[in-house]
Amino acid sequence: MTGADALLLALGAVAVGAGALVVTTRHLVRAGLYLVVCLGALAGVYLVLAAELVAWVQVLIYVGAVVVLLLFAVMLTRAPIGASDDLDRPGWPAALIGGGVGLGLAALLVDAYRWTRVDLPAPGTAERLGEQVFRTWVLPFEVLSVLLLSALVGAVVLSRPDIGRRPADRGRPGGGGRP
Repeated sequence: MTGADALLLALGAVAVGAGALVVTTRHLVRAGLYLVVCLGALAGVYLVLAAELVAWVQVLIYVGAVVVLLLFAVMLTRAPIGASDDLDRPGWPAALIGGGVGLGLAALLVDAYRWTRVDLPAPGTAERLGEQVFRTWVLPFEVLSVLLLSALVGAVVLSRPDIGRRPADRGRPGGGGRP
């Protein structure tokens, strides 16, 4: 086992552990922070695999943008950030299903490759990757950016109770309809 293998195993363990904490914690903000750790560990895995561009895209897009968007959505919608008693459900059915699916996929992977070595293609360059992204995938990329922007605008609209009220109702505390 080389040093790179040991580092991959350590980063994988951190990513899996943080991912498990994301789905098991009852605090929404802590779940967002555990998600940062999980995605950061995944970026570290990409760095060990010599995919620097993918690692920095992982950090910029997922760790930077998506987690910040999640935290802003929590703040703007005034969602409860503490422990939620209404989400207290037994976790054993999900653990049983997730464990079964994980074991099934592992068995499928072992059966498909039978522990043989697979030759990797020649490493790509940033030029080839940029050519694919900005020629083939530019429309889905732009559609996704418009979708994220509309979600942020929707969160702002939902967080403002005064939007949509009549001018006469804005001065009253409760705001709403007539008695």
